[in-house]
Amino acid sequence: MEGDIAVRRLKSSLNNVSSENNGTPKRREGSSCEDRKKKHQSSFVLSEGVACALVLLFICALWVSVQWSLKQLVIGKPTGEFNASRARKYLEHITSVGPRPTGSAENEIMTVNFLLEQVEWVRSESADGPNTITVETHKHSGSFSIDFLGGFTSCYDRITNIVVRLEPRGGAQHFVLANCHFDSVPSSPGASDDAVSCAVMLEVLHSISNLSIPLNHGVIFLFNGAEENILQASHGFITQHEWVKQIRAFVNLEAAGVGGKELVFQTGPENPWLVQAYVRAVKHPFASVVGQEVFQSGIIPSDTDFRIFRDFGNIPGIDLAFIENGYIYHTKYDTADRIFTDSIQRAGDNILALLKHLVATETLGDPSEYRHGSMVFFDVLGVVMVAYPARVGFIINYMVAIATLIYLAKKCLRPSNVGGRYVLELVYGSCVFVLSWFVVLLTVLIVALMVTLLGRSMFWFTHFHTSIFLYGSVAAGKILLIHTLAKNLYYTNMRRLDLGDLFFDVSLLLWCCALVFLTQRGLCSAYVPMLMVFFPLATKLLLSRHFVQKGVSKSYVLFYLLGLSFPYVHLLFLIWIVFEIFTPIMGRSGTEIPPDVVLASLIAVATVLLSSFLIHFLYLAHSTKRVLAALWTIFAVMFVLVSCGLFFPYSGDPASPRPKRVVVQASF
Repeated sequence: MEGDIAVRRLKSSLNNVSSENNGTPKRREGSSCEDRKKKHQSSFVLSEGVACALVLLFICALWVSVQWSLKQLVIGKPTGEFNASRARKYLEHITSVGPRPTGSAENEIMTVNFLLEQVEWVRSESADGPNTITVETHKHSGSFSIDFLGGFTSCYDRITNIVVRLEPRGGAQHFVLANCHFDSVPSSPGASDDAVSCAVMLEVLHSISNLSIPLNHGVIFLFNGAEENILQASHGFITQHEWVKQIRAFVNLEAAGVGGKELVFQTGPENPWLVQAYVRAVKHPFASVVGQEVFQSGIIPSDTDFRIFRDFGNIPGIDLAFIENGYIYHTKYDTADRIFTDSIQRAGDNILALLKHLVATETLGDPSEYRHGSMVFFDVLGVVMVAYPARVGFIINYMVAIATLIYLAKKCLRPSNVGGRYVLELVYGSCVFVLSWFVVLLTVLIVALMVTLLGRSMFWFTHFHTSIFLYGSVAAGKILLIHTLAKNLYYTNMRRLDLGDLFFDVSLLLWCCALVFLTQRGLCSAYVPMLMVFFPLATKLLLSRHFVQKGVSKSYVLFYLLGLSFPYVHLLFLIWIVFEIFTPIMGRSGTEIPPDVVLASLIAVATVLLSSFLIHFLYLAHSTKRVLAALWTIFAVMFVLVSCGLFFPYSGDPASPRPKRVVVQASF
């Protein structure tokens, strides 16, 4: 008996040794691929420092790419069709007379004479060409009601317009209008608003008039002399000039800043063919339907001749404006030397290409057939334009939303979703997100009101980064705090990996809700949440096999961030546009709404949007104590420095002025 037992033990030992030598592990009872996967996944935990570094590097890398894009004013080498050096000379001459308010000798005599001289020179140069130029100077008088500015009547008398008609020698039936204004506010030489546009239009006129082939359609160049007086000259032209009946579309050149890129911030109404023309023609695109819908909502306290041509002439068009450095817009610092030659080259290339495309297209002859509908359009870092009809966009949006719901529904059908557990976790997670948003907004508003009551409002006007340190640190800190409390107090029985996966799904669900809401409202801006749903969802699905085989590894994290890079870089681009426009506006919008409240709210919203899919790392991280401590330290230090008045709001530094706006009203 004892001999049999010894023999069996010897055979067992020999079998084990043989198994090890063959490299085949012995299968234990109860083990499975699923068990090994869970064991591998549960072992992955990000350290606090690594998680923080990943998020910071990700945001910084994308921000650098956005800034690089903004600095690339001209992409590629100029073709030579538009001479920016000559346009700069026009600009310098127009601004050399100083401010040009309507009615002044500088505006009505000096600038008018210069423009007429240059137009006459262009006409003499192209006298033997296939196209002809007609020049007219008009003095308009009239009045109109301005309901959009509070409801009053604007009256004008003998304001000046210079109208240049370029057409083939045989004549043209259809025209596109190019408009700018040569007057300025009394306190500014108006280099960007709008002398540079006049210079660009003069050079564009020179280029088109010297073409060796006749135009299919004509171009009317309107140099109007009273835009700053509440859009009077454009009203006089569009309601009184006989050539208006032949105009089928217009391009309006404006400014809300000094230099940089010119942004297409509104088009239409409807007439999607105009956006398509811009997409096909321009060499340096910079456009966003988000800007259009924000501007047309009335949030920005400004308007352009676009409204006059649209409302009184029933003509569709494209509105472009320089938006950078709005701090010196309408001030004495708006001088020609602050506008880069590359900025002039960029605007000239785009306007010339757009007008040449419009006068060559058959659509201009009868645009009524292509009138209906809107376009979703946006550029990708100024390199390429994306545009498609709004009806196609709605289909894409709903398809992405349905795909998201299918993805979430499949998780609801898993055996682990006993009693609707997964659905409840989605609801609870959404509540955590909404609670964090509410707390963030409330906290930053309290801080903004405290800063205002301390008399330190607009400390960020000259030092914008200080607002990020103060309001951004408290916003990020509150988001981390709420989610950390949720993880440590409510989700104590869930693995970090499951938590990270759950809150990815919650972010996906909330962005999907925003997508459906904006799409149902008929807003083309719904493409933004569409991007924020499609790319993360596609990344998650592509990484699902990697996730099953290897769990959350370093390569998984890398590919996850790469998948988020496109929607995030576009989101950062839009955030930059918002702050580039609204921050200077806070310096001239008055005190009805405390400016710190507006800016703090914008920073809070930006923080909430950027944190959505990055919360994933918080739940994978071991702890957040040090990050929270660092954020609260930054906030405390910044609050003390701001309270002590270290950051004065305004600056007279000639290199980077931030002047204070003072409204003076005199009564007689």
